[in-house]
Amino acid sequence: MSRIGNRILTIPENVTVTVDGTHISVKGPKGELSTEINENITVHVNGNELTVERTDDSVKNFHGTANANIRNMIIGVTEGYQKELEAVGVGYRFAVSGNKITVTAGYSHPVIVEVPAGLSVESASNTELTIKGTDKCLVGEFAANIRKIRQPEPYKGKGIKYKDEVIRRKEGKKAA
Repeated sequence: MSRIGNRILTIPENVTVTVDGTHISVKGPKGELSTEINENITVHVNGNELTVERTDDSVKNFHGTANANIRNMIIGVTEGYQKELEAVGVGYRFAVSGNKITVTAGYSHPVIVEVPAGLSVESASNTELTIKGTDKCLVGEFAANIRKIRQPEPYKGKGIKYKDEVIRRKEGKKAA
Protein backbone atom coordinates (compact mmCIF):
# COMPACT_ATOMS: atom_id res chain seq x y z
CA MET A 1 0.00 0.00 0.00
CA SER A 2 1.47 3.32 -1.08
CA ARG A 3 1.54 5.87 1.70
CA ILE A 4 2.67 8.69 -0.57
CA GLY A 5 0.09 7.77 -3.21
CA ASN A 6 -2.73 7.83 -0.66
CA ARG A 7 -1.71 11.24 0.69
CA ILE A 8 -4.43 13.88 0.35
CA LEU A 9 -3.09 17.10 -1.18
CA THR A 10 -4.49 20.46 -0.15
CA ILE A 11 -4.88 22.94 -3.00
CA PRO A 12 -4.20 26.58 -1.97
CA GLU A 13 -6.82 29.26 -2.70
CA ASN A 14 -4.91 30.92 -5.55
CA VAL A 15 -4.19 27.64 -7.41
CA THR A 16 -6.46 25.90 -9.91
CA VAL A 17 -6.00 22.25 -10.83
CA THR A 18 -7.56 21.01 -14.07
CA VAL A 19 -7.86 17.28 -14.77
CA ASP A 20 -8.61 16.19 -18.34
CA GLY A 21 -8.28 12.41 -18.48
CA THR A 22 -4.55 11.75 -18.16
CA HIS A 23 -3.55 15.40 -18.59
CA ILE A 24 -3.21 17.48 -15.41
CA SER A 25 -2.48 21.20 -15.40
CA VAL A 26 -1.83 23.39 -12.37
CA LYS A 27 -2.10 27.17 -12.63
CA GLY A 28 -0.96 29.56 -9.91
CA PRO A 29 0.54 32.99 -9.29
CA LYS A 30 4.03 32.03 -10.53
CA GLY A 31 2.95 30.27 -13.72
CA GLU A 32 1.42 27.12 -15.15
CA LEU A 33 2.70 23.54 -15.20
CA SER A 34 1.22 20.44 -16.78
CA THR A 35 1.99 16.73 -16.92
CA GLU A 36 0.68 13.42 -18.22
CA ILE A 37 -0.03 10.52 -15.86
CA ASN A 38 -0.69 6.82 -16.41
CA GLU A 39 -4.12 5.96 -17.80
CA ASN A 40 -4.80 3.54 -14.91
CA ILE A 41 -4.47 6.33 -12.34
CA THR A 42 -7.35 8.71 -11.63
CA VAL A 43 -7.15 12.11 -9.98
CA HIS A 44 -10.14 13.48 -8.07
CA VAL A 45 -10.49 17.14 -7.11
CA ASN A 46 -13.05 17.80 -4.35
CA GLY A 47 -13.13 21.45 -3.32
CA ASN A 48 -9.61 22.20 -2.16
CA GLU A 49 -8.53 18.56 -1.75
CA LEU A 50 -6.90 16.35 -4.36
CA THR A 51 -6.64 12.55 -4.21
CA VAL A 52 -4.86 10.11 -6.50
CA GLU A 53 -6.23 6.58 -6.91
CA ARG A 54 -5.14 3.59 -8.94
CA THR A 55 -7.51 1.20 -10.69
CA ASP A 56 -5.46 -1.97 -10.17
CA ASP A 57 -2.23 -3.11 -8.57
CA SER A 58 -0.32 -3.27 -11.87
CA VAL A 59 0.43 0.47 -11.57
CA LYS A 60 1.60 0.53 -7.93
CA ASN A 61 4.90 2.12 -8.90
CA PHE A 62 3.17 5.06 -10.65
CA HIS A 63 0.74 5.78 -7.80
CA GLY A 64 3.14 7.51 -5.43
CA THR A 65 5.06 9.10 -8.30
CA ALA A 66 1.93 10.74 -9.69
CA ASN A 67 1.01 12.11 -6.25
CA ALA A 68 4.53 13.46 -5.67
CA ASN A 69 4.68 15.08 -9.14
CA ILE A 70 1.34 16.84 -8.61
CA ARG A 71 2.49 18.04 -5.18
CA ASN A 72 5.72 19.38 -6.70
CA MET A 73 3.71 21.24 -9.35
CA ILE A 74 1.48 22.83 -6.69
CA ILE A 75 4.51 23.95 -4.66
CA GLY A 76 6.22 25.19 -7.84
CA VAL A 77 3.40 27.50 -8.94
CA THR A 78 2.95 28.94 -5.42
CA GLU A 79 6.45 29.19 -3.91
CA GLY A 80 8.85 28.10 -6.66
CA TYR A 81 12.12 26.21 -6.37
CA GLN A 82 15.70 27.39 -6.21
CA LYS A 83 19.19 25.91 -6.16
CA GLU A 84 22.31 27.79 -5.14
CA LEU A 85 25.74 27.01 -6.59
CA GLU A 86 29.15 28.18 -5.46
CA ALA A 87 32.44 28.26 -7.37
CA VAL A 88 35.44 27.45 -5.18
CA GLY A 89 38.94 27.96 -6.52
CA VAL A 90 41.29 30.65 -7.74
CA GLY A 91 39.81 32.24 -10.86
CA TYR A 92 36.60 30.22 -10.76
CA ARG A 93 33.63 32.50 -11.40
CA PHE A 94 30.20 32.96 -12.97
CA ALA A 95 29.13 35.86 -15.20
CA VAL A 96 25.45 36.24 -16.04
CA SER A 97 24.50 38.28 -19.10
CA GLY A 98 20.94 38.01 -20.41
CA ASN A 99 20.06 34.34 -20.80
CA LYS A 100 23.67 33.13 -20.93
CA ILE A 101 26.03 32.15 -18.15
CA THR A 102 29.77 32.31 -18.69
CA VAL A 103 31.54 29.86 -16.40
CA THR A 104 35.27 30.23 -15.85
CA ALA A 105 36.37 27.02 -14.15
CA GLY A 106 40.06 26.40 -14.83
CA TYR A 107 39.81 25.45 -18.50
CA SER A 108 41.73 27.21 -21.27
CA HIS A 109 38.41 28.70 -22.43
CA PRO A 110 35.26 29.96 -20.69
CA VAL A 111 32.23 27.67 -20.88
CA ILE A 112 29.08 29.43 -22.09
CA VAL A 113 25.75 27.88 -21.04
CA GLU A 114 22.33 29.03 -22.22
CA VAL A 115 19.59 29.27 -19.58
CA PRO A 116 16.48 27.22 -20.51
CA ALA A 117 13.10 28.90 -20.83
CA GLY A 118 11.20 29.01 -17.55
CA LEU A 119 14.27 29.55 -15.38
CA SER A 120 15.83 32.71 -14.01
CA VAL A 121 19.44 33.00 -12.92
CA GLU A 122 20.87 35.55 -10.48
CA SER A 123 24.40 36.10 -9.32
CA ALA A 124 24.91 37.74 -5.91
CA SER A 125 28.67 37.77 -6.41
CA ASN A 126 30.92 36.38 -9.11
CA THR A 127 31.33 33.08 -7.23
CA GLU A 128 27.67 32.50 -6.32
CA LEU A 129 24.79 31.56 -8.62
CA THR A 130 21.09 31.15 -7.80
CA ILE A 131 18.80 29.25 -10.18
CA LYS A 132 15.05 29.83 -9.70
CA GLY A 133 12.01 28.36 -11.43
CA THR A 134 8.63 26.70 -11.03
CA ASP A 135 9.55 23.24 -12.36
CA LYS A 136 11.49 21.25 -9.75
CA CYS A 137 12.95 18.84 -12.30
CA LEU A 138 14.15 21.59 -14.62
CA VAL A 139 15.79 23.57 -11.79
CA GLY A 140 17.58 20.49 -10.45
CA GLU A 141 18.70 19.28 -13.86
CA PHE A 142 20.09 22.66 -14.90
CA ALA A 143 21.93 23.05 -11.58
CA ALA A 144 23.41 19.57 -12.00
CA ASN A 145 24.57 20.41 -15.54
CA ILE A 146 26.31 23.58 -14.30
CA ARG A 147 27.94 21.58 -11.47
CA LYS A 148 29.09 18.97 -14.00
CA ILE A 149 31.27 21.55 -15.77
CA ARG A 150 33.84 21.21 -12.97
CA GLN A 151 32.86 18.87 -10.13
CA PRO A 152 34.49 19.49 -6.75
CA GLU A 153 37.60 17.44 -6.16
CA PRO A 154 38.34 15.85 -2.78
CA TYR A 155 41.92 17.08 -2.21
CA LYS A 156 41.66 20.87 -2.37
CA GLY A 157 37.88 21.18 -2.66
CA LYS A 158 38.09 23.19 -5.89
CA GLY A 159 35.16 23.11 -8.29
CA ILE A 160 31.51 24.04 -8.58
CA LYS A 161 29.39 22.79 -5.70
CA TYR A 162 25.93 23.28 -4.24
CA LYS A 163 25.82 25.93 -1.51
CA ASP A 164 24.92 23.46 1.26
CA GLU A 165 27.06 20.59 -0.06
CA VAL A 166 29.87 19.28 2.12
CA ILE A 167 32.86 17.95 0.21
CA ARG A 168 34.60 15.01 1.90
CA ARG A 169 38.26 15.90 1.94
CA LYS A 170 41.03 13.38 1.45
CA GLU A 171 44.52 13.57 2.81
CA GLY A 172 47.19 13.80 0.12
CA LYS A 173 50.39 11.78 -0.15
CA LYS A 174 52.93 12.36 2.56
CA ALA A 175 56.67 12.47 2.15
CA ALA A 176 58.37 9.60 3.94
